[in-house]
Amino acid sequence: MPKANITKRTVDAVQAGERDVFIWDTSLSGFGLKVTPAGRKVYVYQYRLAPPGKADRTPAKRYTIGKHGAVTPDQARRRAEQLAGMVANGVDPREAEKDQHAAEAKAKRAAAEKERLENELAFNLVAGRWLDQYEHEKGRRPSSVRQAKLVIDKHLEPALNGKPLPHIGRAELQPIIDAIPARQKGMRRAVFAYASVLFGWAAKRGMIEANPLSAMERPSPPLARSRVLTDNELADTYLAASAMEAPFGPFFQLLILTGQRRSEVAGVAWHELDRDSATWTIPPERAKNKAAHIVPLSHAVISLLDHLADIEGDDAPKWPTSGFVLSTNGRSAISGITKAKNRLDAAIAKRREGEALDGWRVHDLRRTLATGLQRLGIRFEVTEAVLNHVSGAKSGVAGVYQQHDWKDEKRAALDAWARHVASIVTSTDENNVVSLGTRKKSA
Repeated sequence: MPKANITKRTVDAVQAGERDVFIWDTSLSGFGLKVTPAGRKVYVYQYRLAPPGKADRTPAKRYTIGKHGAVTPDQARRRAEQLAGMVANGVDPREAEKDQHAAEAKAKRAAAEKERLENELAFNLVAGRWLDQYEHEKGRRPSSVRQAKLVIDKHLEPALNGKPLPHIGRAELQPIIDAIPARQKGMRRAVFAYASVLFGWAAKRGMIEANPLSAMERPSPPLARSRVLTDNELADTYLAASAMEAPFGPFFQLLILTGQRRSEVAGVAWHELDRDSATWTIPPERAKNKAAHIVPLSHAVISLLDHLADIEGDDAPKWPTSGFVLSTNGRSAISGITKAKNRLDAAIAKRREGEALDGWRVHDLRRTLATGLQRLGIRFEVTEAVLNHVSGAKSGVAGVYQQHDWKDEKRAALDAWARHVASIVTSTDENNVVSLGTRKKSA
């Protein structure tokens, strides 16, 4: 093969032939120039890498340094010297280049995965997508949506914000549960439950391999509550609510008189009410069991609603057909019930000469009505129907065949309950001579 000192002049002078033409450098063994029949000139380095004594029988390997023009002869020579040094140290340049390319590809994939984790699977981003789906895909109850948002905003996101979902496991989640005071068993259960739903949703979409909460111990449930207000406590509560301005005073009184759930009463809309038939129809999407529920309205409730509609004394009273019954701004249902209950508690304590009514919650009003109906001799099935419970006499096979709606019985039960409330209110406050429906107007 021709040999020459590879310089720019040499390279420019070489002419293409019918086959590849090789010029090998006279001073650096293995450094050469290849000229293709098409006239393409490429710098190469040829070498053998084998154990001592076997070099002559080892096939030669050729490393392409670069095309003339993109690489100068001096640059090609320096690269060939580097390659010769690698061979002298037992390193195969071609294999080293493959390894380098593989390492670069791996690093590129790792960077892309890191970017994906940070930009697509960061907890706060996934949680936002899940909340949107949770709220709108199945028409969740507003109270469930509020609880889900509370769990995310107050407990999960502060600890997990920005952390990629696949990097979140038991070690990250258990401290969140443990940080909630042990006495708050209900909140511990809620955080665990909503977190499990979120991570289960992510697992089904391939964002994570498995739901980490599946391997965690579910927090113990709170003890079942059995608090029922006595007649005196109920009367004080009703009278204290009477002194509160709308909409919260009427809210608590509607809870007492109807026994419906807090969220259902708070969100009652005028179009759900029919004064002519004296009924309130809670639509399926607002009922906990997703079953429409008709609540007969006692005279006390109608009087209260007349007051809220400002139609007391009208010759042909008509309730509005749109908007919320209980609202502070005229556009949305009431919120801030916890603060309202604190004001109610203060009003109750004032009536009781400073003695607070301890250990009760808003939901206890519903249990008090249920217990009160039983004391009044109302059948259990009717009480269940008033509360819209799908349990007991209405569950399982019995529920399939028992289709009686208890319409008349529910009305009789709620009328009897309203009379009972009126009697205990009157006996508690001898100066109370107004109808249960008379309320203090808002300022």
